[in-house]
This record gives sequence, C-alpha cells and structure tokens, in this order.
Amino acid sequence: MIAERKKFIPHDYQGYNITRLIVEEALGLFLDLGLGKTVITLTAINDLKYNRFAIRKALVVAPKKVAEATWTNEAKKWEHLKNLRVITVLGSQKKRLRALNTPADVYVINRDNIAWLVEHYRNAWPFDMVVLDELSSFKNHQAKRFKVLTWVRPHMKRVVGLTGTPAPNGLLDLWAQVFLLDQGERLEKCITHYRTKYFEKNYNGFGYTAKPGAAEVIQQKIADICVSMKAEDYLELPDCVTNIIPVQLDDKALKMYRQMERDLLLEVEDTEITAPSAAVLTGKLLQLCNGALYDENKKVHEIHDNKIEAFTELVEQLNGKPALVFYSYQHDLARILTALEGTGLKVRELKTPQDQEDWNAGKIDILLAHPQSAAYGLNLQDGGNHVVWFGLTWSLELYQQANGRLYRQGQKQKVILHHLVVQGGADEDVMAALENKAATQDKLLDALKARIEKVRGEG
Repeated sequence: MIAERKKFIPHDYQGYNITRLIVEEALGLFLDLGLGKTVITLTAINDLKYNRFAIRKALVVAPKKVAEATWTNEAKKWEHLKNLRVITVLGSQKKRLRALNTPADVYVINRDNIAWLVEHYRNAWPFDMVVLDELSSFKNHQAKRFKVLTWVRPHMKRVVGLTGTPAPNGLLDLWAQVFLLDQGERLEKCITHYRTKYFEKNYNGFGYTAKPGAAEVIQQKIADICVSMKAEDYLELPDCVTNIIPVQLDDKALKMYRQMERDLLLEVEDTEITAPSAAVLTGKLLQLCNGALYDENKKVHEIHDNKIEAFTELVEQLNGKPALVFYSYQHDLARILTALEGTGLKVRELKTPQDQEDWNAGKIDILLAHPQSAAYGLNLQDGGNHVVWFGLTWSLELYQQANGRLYRQGQKQKVILHHLVVQGGADEDVMAALENKAATQDKLLDALKARIEKVRGEG
C-alpha cells in the first residue's frame, strides 16, 4: 500500500530558500538539521525542470545512508513532487551504470563514488545542476572527492551546497566549500592565497589563526552566495521538530528480516532464534532493525551495520553539536560505543549525577541513555538540543518523557528529534503509533500481524 502524498505548505523561511535556489545559479544553504533542506531543494529542482525548463538533469552527492533512501523518500512524500523521477546510483558498477542509463530527473550517488562518476563521464558531464548534500564533507582541499569535482565544476550550470555547520573546525574549512560554489571568485583561487590574506601561522608552526577582523570580512564576502539559518531563529516552527532518517537494509539483512517475520524463526551461526509469540516477535524484529539479535542464551549475533552507518553519518552532520542518544538494547550500546571509537568525540553513558552535571556543562558530545533510565526527573536541557533515537520504544509515555529531558522549561533552542527508521520494518510501525499518539503494545501487535499477513500473502 502506497502512502498518500501530503500537500506541501512551506514555512516562510522555506519559501525564501526555494526562491533563492530558483533565482541563483550557485548557493550554499547552511541550514540546521530538521529545517527541511531536502524538500526545499527538490521543490526548486522540480520548478527549474518542469516550469522554467532551466535544467535537464540534477545530481545529488550525499553520504551513503542518506543517498540510499532520504532523497527518494522525500520525493514520494509530497503531492507537488509526484512527477519528479528520482533514482539512486548505488551498488555494484553494473547497477550504477544501469541506473545512469535509466531516464530520471534527479540522480543520487554516494560521495565515495563521485570520483568514479567523474572518470566515467569525463568531458561529457551530463548534470547541469549538482547538489552537494553535506557540503562540509568537501572541506578538505586535498581530498580526492574535492579535486575531482573541481575538474567538472565548469560543466555545471548550477551548484547547491547543503550543510548545517560549514566551518566546524574554523574558517579555514570554508575555502574548499565556497570554491565549489563560485570557483574561487570570493575567497581567492588558491588555498595558499586565502591563508595568506586572512590568517597568520601559529608561533609553534602548526595551524593558523584568523587575523583580527578576518571573520567579518569573510562573512561579508560570502553573504550573497550563502544563506545561514538556525532552527531557533524561526519562531513559526514548533518548539520540537521531528526528523525521520530512513534506513535501508542491505539485501542480505532484508532477506533475514523477512524470514524472521514470515517463519518466526531464523538460523544464525548454527543457532536457531525463535519467536514463540507475537510479542516476542515484535522485540526480535526491532532488534533486527537495529542490527543484532539475542538468542535464548543471551548471546549476541550481529546481523548488519546499516543503522550504525546511518547513525555515524548523522553524528558527522551534527559536526560536534552535542546529542542525547537513546538506545534499546545492550548490544545497541556496545555497537554504538565501538562505532564512535576514534572519532575524538567525548562519549559517555548516563549513569550518575556527575554525568548529568558534565552534560549540562558542555563536557560531553554524545550522551548515551536507555529511555527507562532517563525518563523521569533528569534536567538535561542545558547540554544540547538534539535527541537521537537509535532504537525506538513502543511506549508513548517513555518516549515523551525521554524527549522531555531536553524539551522542557529552560531550553533555549528548538529541540530536534532524530529517528533512525528502517524502511519496511517494525520501526515504521512503532513510529506510526508514536505519531498517532496511540503507542500501546496492542496497537503495535495489530500492525505487526497485518504486516506478517501481507508478507505471507506475497510469499
């Protein structure tokens, strides 16, 4: 059953950005997560293609998990985008070539394959509009992904850069990103000239410090080509913004998920994992969505990294902004901790009053908590405004109370609730129940039964 498309009524700031994208050939949209930069961009592409005949083909370059589902899902969501054909260029080379040869309006590729794409087309570059989703991942002027884009930049009529935080590590990060927009018109043609003009080398010989007044001059230089908006600046937004991040299971994981759903049984590493009741099956399927399963002896079997990959991409997009992360199972916690090793982020599990104090004092980047342990009485609003649901809970009370750790009196910013939701899985049923404010186990079991009947009917 295909979900009914919604009517898109843009907020004022969204309408402003759509107009800017239509009018201008190069633009950086520095918008906070949750402000709708995907629908803003697709709306502009749709208008440029079908109303103004200004472009033929658009390319979106995005992080892998974003490329897999976010752009196609957004196009399917809205009534005004029903004619827009969006196709993903992912997988093996054979699959990517087949996708490129399929007629579409928007092609979405992951950033790790952009060098392959440039090599494939060379001087016959066919995309007259290119969208760089998460522009800050192109901040390194020495990286191959940046260099190959500079080779084909003259063939692009329009370029859009999307990011929440363009300069997380300082103003030096801006040069490469702005260069992809204007080919060096505003911040010099070479990084060395940019450094010489606006920075001084540190006394110890490592790194650079901006010259006095340099920040203001740089901001003035790029003001006409970049739009910067923070969520808390837009009062017409609700105080709490829901951001759904779709997660696509790979073929192997999806096959295992469908088997568990259909047969109530799954064989993993010579161990049989069974679900004797619908309630147990619900838990098993939610575990599978997250990427691992307990067997009868509480041994953990890792199934896939799809949600972990989506989580690490989200953390990267937050660019150091602190996040309160809710997990469901101990194996979630263990795998999240492993994934965050080596990132340089200050990661802590919420256990003691000291953890609460350190979070509110800004000493923690990622605070990990189970909804049951953080549901009541904790005031965490001073430490950040981003909540991430790695694993969902069917309990509406726990869900609302957990969100209330940040979304409460004293919070000075808009709270953004990020949900990692596996497409076609039990995650979707939980999310629908939460959104309908009817999250009871009975409601979830009914949805699960309907889904199982559908799967068996297709088998």
